[in-house]
Amino acid sequence: MRQLSRRARRGTLALHVCASAGWLGMTLCLLALGLTAALTDSGAVAEAAYRSMKVFGDWLLGPLALATLVSGVLLSLGTRWGLARYWWVWIKFWLTLAAASASVLAFRVRIDSTVADVLAGRPVLPYELVSPPVVSLGAYTFMTVVSVLKPWGMTKRGRRRAPAPRRPPQPSAAGGRADRPGR
Repeated sequence: MRQLSRRARRGTLALHVCASAGWLGMTLCLLALGLTAALTDSGAVAEAAYRSMKVFGDWLLGPLALATLVSGVLLSLGTRWGLARYWWVWIKFWLTLAAASASVLAFRVRIDSTVADVLAGRPVLPYELVSPPVVSLGAYTFMTVVSVLKPWGMTKRGRRRAPAPRRPPQPSAAGGRADRPGR
């Protein structure tokens, strides 16, 4: 893929940062609601917290996860960082893919199941909807730090595809520069 234009890169970067920050913020909201449901003595408060989690899960979790993943892939493929050139990008890609998949395929299903149990009067484990946001929060924080620090250098693939370093011009035997034709 060729490099994104400056305008496209900046727009995609803005989308990526906003979607990522939204996903992180929504995860904090889900954690607060999960803790509220787990720590309250009121069945009505717990039900309201679980129903609120369902609204976030149904309307925001998938779109924010998908926007973060797609914009991150576009940025990696359309900039000098590449998808598999640098370890920090490669690790972020796989963590984002895993987190998005877990959020959409496992956590949303667990929220829906818990809400159904609460509405049917069945007991729920108080902390079952606290662990997923805690794990997600750790992963998102790690990915944010990695994005800022950009540790670990190039992957083996990145080193193979990197352009050869430019060598300074070598002087010729006649005392002139070898890269310049004679006068």
